[in-house]
Amino acid sequence: MGALSPCDSFAQFDKSKLLKLAKLYKYDFDDSDLIDLEGQLEIFYHSCFKDERFTTLKGISELSRLMVSMGKHRSYPLVYKLLKLALILPVATVSVERCFSTMKLLKTNLRNKISDDFLNDALLNNVETESLVKVENEKT
Repeated sequence: MGALSPCDSFAQFDKSKLLKLAKLYKYDFDDSDLIDLEGQLEIFYHSCFKDERFTTLKGISELSRLMVSMGKHRSYPLVYKLLKLALILPVATVSVERCFSTMKLLKTNLRNKISDDFLNDALLNNVETESLVKVENEKT
């Protein structure tokens, strides 16, 4: 997310890339939010560009912490929302990739005839292993 990174005094700041990222989150940013976000990004950039506290940060996680400590998350709520979504993006992507990797292991050429219900159950058992370990068997 170099487009919003404070490293190098926001040298990579690119409002168009940030707006494209926001468009990916169509449930979080409607059309009016995108218009407001564009304005907030412009003002945010100019207010932080020369502020030393922002230029010494090492990434967007530090940027979001500083925004909160200075109260700027209230002044620029849509910019802050975009930051939060950008911070969780790698985590969300990894969990999806893990599911596809598991499916690839379970659904081999030999098992291509597995029904969807059985495959879903097998995937659930494999992906949610930690939760299943906590389940106790019925006592008879």
